[in-house]
Amino acid sequence: MYKSIGSKASYANLAGNKLLVLLTLGFASSLVPALVYGIDWPAQVVTVSANFGLNDQGKPTLGISFESDGSVQAADTGELIFSRYGANTASRLPNPLGAWIALDHGEGLISIYSRLEDTQAQELPEVLEKGTVLGMAGRSGWSERRGFYFSLFDRKERCWVNPSMIITPLPDTRSPTIQSVVLRNEEGRIIEPNQISSISQGRYKICVTAADTRISPNESPLAPHKILCTVNGSEIGALTFETYSARDGVLMVYRNGLVPVKQVYAPAPGFEVGEVWVTRGQASLEIIAQDIIGNSQSAVYRVRVE
Repeated sequence: MYKSIGSKASYANLAGNKLLVLLTLGFASSLVPALVYGIDWPAQVVTVSANFGLNDQGKPTLGISFESDGSVQAADTGELIFSRYGANTASRLPNPLGAWIALDHGEGLISIYSRLEDTQAQELPEVLEKGTVLGMAGRSGWSERRGFYFSLFDRKERCWVNPSMIITPLPDTRSPTIQSVVLRNEEGRIIEPNQISSISQGRYKICVTAADTRISPNESPLAPHKILCTVNGSEIGALTFETYSARDGVLMVYRNGLVPVKQVYAPAPGFEVGEVWVTRGQASLEIIAQDIIGNSQSAVYRVRVE
């Protein structure tokens, strides 16, 4: 079972640390996937229409949207702590989650299944085993397509967790694409480094639009798992879509430290991945976009700084 382990970096190392222990104990490699990840995806055959970290008109996606018309199952054994259906709620106000269920898996981890079919076929028990059918994918809440929305929240660390960090990642055979890179100077002027040969000395914000598709280029564009930025070989930005933390009512994302989501997501549909001061001479800017599996794409821009 997942453990709340205290820091953003711990999520990135969670699966790797478990794998190291298993290999040390001599488990066969064919057994590793089932042993490393205790939580399962809540459906088997689904299409991902939006993933964790996707820039949704200036706001982050805090879970994963699936297109499906099948059943939704408990990702792990847990205690039923909330269920909301049209028939059992006193409020008729619009709810973005629609019909939804929340399970407590212990150690602070909550799984949330929302936008379900707005009918409840049977009363759910207080404790549900992994794989228990919670309901059917639907179109309740703020959804355009039939499916459901799945998210994980760590109550101890007060953060939303990327499900792919602690569940066996979904297959991903394609590298992300870097669609655009722009520089924004202190006056707000936007500069495209692939269109010019020189820029003025000064401070620039670096904004990147990158997308990922898992199997086919015809899929809905998803967010990569990580975007790195270096200038003259030095890392000046490392944006990772692993957790979103709530601090004093402000949602934060990790980019070389916690940064307000509003700042990073402002250049929708792209991301502000870093800020740099460049001095006279030659500058080499490299952007790397990487998915959860490790597939990556890079782009290099060289400009003269005057």
